[in-house]
Amino acid sequence: MKHTLFASTALAACAMLATPAMAQDAADGVEPEADDDIIIVTATRRAEDVQDIPLAVTAVSPEQLDRQGVVNVQDITSVSPSFSTSNAQLASGSVVLRIRGVGTTSNNIGFESAVGIFIDGAYQSRPGVALSEFVDVERVEVLRGPQGTLFGRNTSAGALNITNRRPDLSEFGGFANATYGNRNLISVQGAVNLPVVQDTVAVRLTGAYRERDGYYTLLNGAGTNVGESNAADQFLLRGQVGWETDSGFSGRIIADYAESNAPFGAALEVLQSGIEGAGLFGAVGLGARGGMSGPAVATTPFDRTSAQAAVDSRTASVNFEPITQVENWGITGEFEFPISDSADIIYIGSYREFSSFEAYDSDFSGLDVFNVTGNDTSIETMTHELRIQGDAWGGRLSWLIGGYYSDESITQSASFQLGADYGELIGALFAGATGGASLFPPPAGLGLGANPLTLFSGGIDPAGTTNTNLYSQDSKSWSVFTHNTLDITDSLDLTVGLRYSDESKDGAFAQGNNNNTLCPAVLGAIGAGGVPVPFINTVFGTGCFAFTAPADLPAAAVFPLPRTFAGEFSDSELIYTVKLGYEFAAPINVYASYTHGYKSGGFNLDSTAAAGGADPRFLSEEVDAYEIGLKAKLLDNAVVLNVAAFREEFSNFQVLEFTGAQFTTFNVPKANTQGLEIESTIRPNDNFTFNLGITYTDAAYPNDCAGTQTAPNVLALCGNSLTNAPEIVGIAGGLYEKEISNSLKFTLNGQVRFESDRRTSTQAVDPSNLAARIPVPFDEQDGNIKVNMRAGIGEIDGAWTVEAFVNNLTNEITRGVTFNTVLRSGSRSAFIQEPRSYGVTVRTKF
Repeated sequence: MKHTLFASTALAACAMLATPAMAQDAADGVEPEADDDIIIVTATRRAEDVQDIPLAVTAVSPEQLDRQGVVNVQDITSVSPSFSTSNAQLASGSVVLRIRGVGTTSNNIGFESAVGIFIDGAYQSRPGVALSEFVDVERVEVLRGPQGTLFGRNTSAGALNITNRRPDLSEFGGFANATYGNRNLISVQGAVNLPVVQDTVAVRLTGAYRERDGYYTLLNGAGTNVGESNAADQFLLRGQVGWETDSGFSGRIIADYAESNAPFGAALEVLQSGIEGAGLFGAVGLGARGGMSGPAVATTPFDRTSAQAAVDSRTASVNFEPITQVENWGITGEFEFPISDSADIIYIGSYREFSSFEAYDSDFSGLDVFNVTGNDTSIETMTHELRIQGDAWGGRLSWLIGGYYSDESITQSASFQLGADYGELIGALFAGATGGASLFPPPAGLGLGANPLTLFSGGIDPAGTTNTNLYSQDSKSWSVFTHNTLDITDSLDLTVGLRYSDESKDGAFAQGNNNNTLCPAVLGAIGAGGVPVPFINTVFGTGCFAFTAPADLPAAAVFPLPRTFAGEFSDSELIYTVKLGYEFAAPINVYASYTHGYKSGGFNLDSTAAAGGADPRFLSEEVDAYEIGLKAKLLDNAVVLNVAAFREEFSNFQVLEFTGAQFTTFNVPKANTQGLEIESTIRPNDNFTFNLGITYTDAAYPNDCAGTQTAPNVLALCGNSLTNAPEIVGIAGGLYEKEISNSLKFTLNGQVRFESDRRTSTQAVDPSNLAARIPVPFDEQDGNIKVNMRAGIGEIDGAWTVEAFVNNLTNEITRGVTFNTVLRSGSRSAFIQEPRSYGVTVRTKF
């Protein structure tokens, strides 16, 4: 069989700044000549030239990853204009991937990404599981648009298909890289390939270690440096055994282990709350800014200068340095059995265990208000995929049928604590509500500096209140699928794909240790009429703070209090695609496609998901996608031009929103994205290569997005763009290569990425006053330009190379996510993206 999976993954594929693609032909065992003009991908689960497939896909080679400083999934933004990513306070659990402006907001272990990640053919159930370092990678493919017919689960927005370099059965070799850079960066990477039985069995061992200081400075309320955040301290080990027998049976077994222990998750305040601006923190004994250190922040929503100054300083206020500990290991097996000259059976199975422990100051201030003392997460995932694929009718039909099964188990234990300053902060909130006067006259006598919760609860101090929430979810997914391409004529191809997918989940929330006596006492005071009516909501909301309130209190029938739950979710869907491709001439192809995609619903694994009798489940997300495209090679292949126009219509679009006191999930009936993508490579001569890419995306909730819903948080989205979906993203780069002697070569590479303005939070307007349509403060990140550069000199054959690099040359500090600061109404905080980095890399290969 000419196009087999084993052959496809043996291909050294390449992208815009490409190296030759090489492969082992399974039919005759000969190795074809290198061809700089062919870029082989497996986006269709077959080995095909990227220019021949009716699909918008960006293929990135290891050389391009190195030149742009792409060290993990989140850095792919520098090489693909249609891809973006953001992260919040959890290193592992709050990663959001987006393609064409569409992604699923994270920070809830029950939410699954709309961009699926596949490593060596195996599905990774959460983006955080795939954050290990890119090392010894053969190819990264960014598949744009829904991919559900071929790529198992949760690919309603697109997929990342990552392939690691497999063992070479015939030659000993390897490489070693070392990097030193600013913020005390130390990075070491290496691999060695060992043929055990010549041309039959080989072993490949890969490793990487990275350490770097964080780019946040952390100060406590006294102004003392207590550490750093967003640092790197990680390593990866991967071992592979690959083989191919005389009978054609081939495959590999991959085992990997990774750890990360760097502090992560600090946030910067960019807008003061009203109580800060009124000086009420000082009035209740908390200091002028409530013990918060760092530069002055904005005092009005439009004071962008001071807000950006706070971002540029990268100084955050916390009580303690975050703790982050992540372990991740797995085994993947890939086996291929030829059953005839034109057909193969392919099996890919995987088992993975992921665990993380994280603790952090969750009020993001120098106040000791609210701490996450332990967020312990465990994910176990097993996947199986079996495919039979081949050719028929003299090669005119390429057919594939298969089945898929996955089993995932999630457990999470989240422990919270109210700090020593919690009651005083609430006192400042009450004082702010009354203009600094006492709440009501003596003898009730609540003075300005008092703790109102202690008064209303009969003397209970909230400080020291602790609670542990326990979440679990077991998911099972199975599907059967087929994907077939028929050459109707020598120029016209028809592709039809179908997948029937069935999802079932058991989700539960229970409560562990809880010592909260404050909430029951406050509820008793409210019930007895001991709380003035104007202050009932505030007293309840702060005295029964959602993360620490006891579950299943009798008052849960009246108030939105935590309720334990254990339930089931099930759904099924037929996913399908139809594509037509036409070849005008050998280098010019056009295509049109329609795809119906799907992403499973599930459970909101949050303590308030069932509050007030609400259903903790959310619905599945569906999408209808239309695309037309052109792929061309012009001027004797000196110019590659790919163009795609698309429209994607989502129904029951899944959204997670943090309100400042809890996480809520809901489905928006309508969301759309449409636009135009252009990618091009230009090689005017042997010394220069230019790559250009631009994406125009109109990703938005239509004005009638709510349908029949009346919920304010849904209505507030209608008419606004999706989160972190800039209208225009452009990439332009150039590579200059020149031999400067018989043995030395010089390279110079530069890349510029531009993006227009984008929203950085879930909500665009204040949902409490929809009629006024007041914009949420500091929601918009201004357009920006980021520049990467790299220069190197080394031997022509690559035996050694020395490179100097700088990423984000102009040190643009941008916000990835902006949110309502915990327990400080009117305050806004932000998670920022990486500042300038630079250093020197030495590469060797043997």
